[in-house]
Amino acid sequence: MRVAIVRQRYNPYGGAERFIERALPALERAGAELTLIARRAEGWGARRVLGVDPFYLGNAWRDASFARAARTAWEAGKFDLVQSHERIAGCDLYRAGDGVHAEWLDIRRASGGTAERLGIALNPHHHYACAAERRMFEHPRLRAVICNSNMVREEIQRRFGLAPQKLHVIYNGVDLEHFHPRHRGALRAQTRADLGVAAGETLFVFVGSGFARKGLDAAISALAGCGKAPFRLVVAGSDRHAARFASLAAAAGLGERVRLLGGRDDVRPLYAAADCFMLPTRYDPFPNSFLEALAMGLPAIVGRRSGAAETVRHGENGWICEPGDTAGLVKLMHAAAGVATDEGRGAALRSAARTTAERYGIDTMARDLTQLYASLA
Repeated sequence: MRVAIVRQRYNPYGGAERFIERALPALERAGAELTLIARRAEGWGARRVLGVDPFYLGNAWRDASFARAARTAWEAGKFDLVQSHERIAGCDLYRAGDGVHAEWLDIRRASGGTAERLGIALNPHHHYACAAERRMFEHPRLRAVICNSNMVREEIQRRFGLAPQKLHVIYNGVDLEHFHPRHRGALRAQTRADLGVAAGETLFVFVGSGFARKGLDAAISALAGCGKAPFRLVVAGSDRHAARFASLAAAAGLGERVRLLGGRDDVRPLYAAADCFMLPTRYDPFPNSFLEALAMGLPAIVGRRSGAAETVRHGENGWICEPGDTAGLVKLMHAAAGVATDEGRGAALRSAARTTAERYGIDTMARDLTQLYASLA
C-alpha cells in the first residue's frame, strides 16, 4: 500500500515528530510504502520525501500555503491513503496528535485574564486553525481519525459530531529497548553529579516543548510552595519564551533548584537521574515523554487534562494532578519524594511504571496502524 504522511515542519523535540520518526520504520517493516510530504527533508530520516515549501509571511499564511501545496502533491502522487498530521481538508486519515485546537482555546479563555482572551480573539492564526479544523472534520473524503487518547476522541465527537466508527484510539508507541530501566544504573550517578544534585535530594524532571501548555509555571509554583524541602526540578525542552520561565523561577527564589537545559537529543540520562517525572499540563492529547519516562521505570505526575491520565493509577504508577491547584501539587511532590526514599515502595512504583509502558510498544502501535490501513483499503 502506498501511503503519504503529511507533516509540515520538523522539530527534533516535538511529539508528532517523534511519532513519525518511530512509526516510519515500523510501518515499512509491516509492508507499507511510505512517502513523507513536508517542507524539508532534513531530520526525518525518511527514505521518500516530497518537499513542498511555498512562500509565506506569518503563521496563518504559512499553514494555509502548505495545506494547498500538500494537497496538490498528494493528488498528483495518486496514493492509496493520505494520512495528515496537519489540519488539511481532503485527507483520508487524520491523526489528531495535536488535539483539538478549539478545545485548547476554550481552556485558555476560561483560565486566562482579559489580555489573554483579547490576544486569542485578535490572533489570525487561531481563526485559521479553528476554521481549518472544522473544514477537515466535515469534509466528505475523511474516512478515519486516529486519536491518541480517549480524551481526544470524546472531544472530536462532541464538537464535530463524527460517527463513532470513524474515530480510532491508537495510543503513541515507545521504543521499549531504547527507554529501559537498565539505563538507570549506568547513567544515574554521573548525571546527578553533573546536575549538582546532592545525595538525599529528590529530582523531578519535566520534558516537553511549549512550556505554558505543558504547565511549567505550575511546576515552578509548586516547587516554590514546597519551601525548604530538598527538591530540584530539571527541564528539557524548547520554548521561545524560556527566559520568562527562568525569570519566574528566579523571582520565586529557587535559584539553582530549577535548571532549564533546552532541548536534548537524548533524555535518557535525565530520566535515569530523576526520581519522578512531572508534567502538570493544562492540555495535552498524549505526551510521548510520559511514556518514555514510564518505560525507564519512572513514576509520573501528570495533569488531569492529559490523555496520559488515562493510563495512570493514582498512587500505583504515578499521580494525577489539577494544574491550577498548587497546594495539591505540593502534596503530590511530597508523596513522590516519600516513595523515592522508601526502597520497597520506590521499587514497586518503578516496576508498575515499566509494566504500564510495556502495553504501548512501538511495534504494537505499528500493528494497530497497519490494521487500520488495511481496513480502509
